Amino acid sequence: MAGSPVEQVPSATAGGDEFGYPHGHLGHLTAEQEKALQDFKTILGERGLYKHAPGEKASHEDWTLLRFLRARKWVVEDAYKQFKDTEDWRKANQLEVLYDTVDVEAYEETRSLYPQWTGRRDRRGIPIYLFQIRHLDSKTVANYEKKAETTSASLAKTDGSTPEKLLRLFALYENLTRFAQPLCSAMTDRDNAETPITLSTNIVDVSQVSLRMFWNLKSHMQAASTLATAHYPETLDRIFIIGAPYFFSTVWGWIKRWFDPITVSKIFILSAAEVKTELERFIEPRNIPKAYGGELEFEFFDRPNVDPKIKETITWEKGHTEFPRGPAYWVPSEDGKTLELFAVGRQDGKERREKICSIPLPFPKVEEPAVAAVKEEEPVVEQEVEVNSASEGIKALSVSSSDDKPSMADISEKVAAAAVPDAATEGQKPSAVKA
Repeated sequence: MAGSPVEQVPSATAGGDEFGYPHGHLGHLTAEQEKALQDFKTILGERGLYKHAPGEKASHEDWTLLRFLRARKWVVEDAYKQFKDTEDWRKANQLEVLYDTVDVEAYEETRSLYPQWTGRRDRRGIPIYLFQIRHLDSKTVANYEKKAETTSASLAKTDGSTPEKLLRLFALYENLTRFAQPLCSAMTDRDNAETPITLSTNIVDVSQVSLRMFWNLKSHMQAASTLATAHYPETLDRIFIIGAPYFFSTVWGWIKRWFDPITVSKIFILSAAEVKTELERFIEPRNIPKAYGGELEFEFFDRPNVDPKIKETITWEKGHTEFPRGPAYWVPSEDGKTLELFAVGRQDGKERREKICSIPLPFPKVEEPAVAAVKEEEPVVEQEVEVNSASEGIKALSVSSSDDKPSMADISEKVAAAAVPDAATEGQKPSAVKA
């Protein structure tokens, strides 16, 4: 792309400013950001969108609320509006039911058209996704959309405002927040290991794509990007655009209007000469696909080539040796020391709830010692105990907040028993992760 007029966009995170990870995340808040978080909770509580009764888990985690605050530049009222819109949208489309009951084959078909998790992480521990646009040719997209229009892939009932083809896409976003991010959060071989991972790093390959193909995909990609920005804020971090053709300045003019300014500021448009050097600044060579100058054996349609360090932490169940096809999510074990992965969705019309594996929680909750009895004549002094919400947030990534979630029988009871009330941990219903 050397010599092309496409503007080079510096990443907001590169300079370590207020939007760059881990700034603005659990354990790395300024006094002003802490206040904004508390004010946000107060407003949400007053308006019926946040509950935290004494002795009970909160309806939403701190890390979820912080995503909306970061997206709205810490303006509480703006964050409230986006949060309310998202809650209304999730309920109207039963996102929890959708993810739990989506057909596995339909899910995999959708996955083949969108970014793929490589099975690896960047230097900060954030999951890396690869997206090759050239596979979205007009015939493939048309066939997919026609099938989506005539067949519902899940048991979720929707209000009809969001097309079925996009609801299937959002099952993939649910997978990001319920599977990939909790898994990466549980890994301690990274800086800021107590801070939950709520982002993703994306390599977007636009090579071999004509201007006509970009134009044909414009409405499809715009609708997906607009809804994702609105309802899954701050789940994207660095976005590396690779292989941009000479006309990409025209395409870039469309794309940058689909995202909020913070997301746009995280986009790198790399020339061929910059790809290897720039990617290696943020990703170890062993985790960069060979097609982009790295060492990783990974092609776009492959299953994840899981990081050996992740594999070392996994205890497989019932003969499984790899992550399942289709949707899956993590739930806390009864003793609170591990996360257990359950494969969900439907196969051959039947719902599945199968335990696949478990991983240790890096910061398991420690029971507080019993307080010695106070003599009758001595007054009891109430003290506020400060708890590190960052360490609790990692466990929280495997917990959901849907009020309309269907019963999960034994699994739901098991998870509910494992949840320990904690005023510093913004817990949700423990059957799935909410975006």
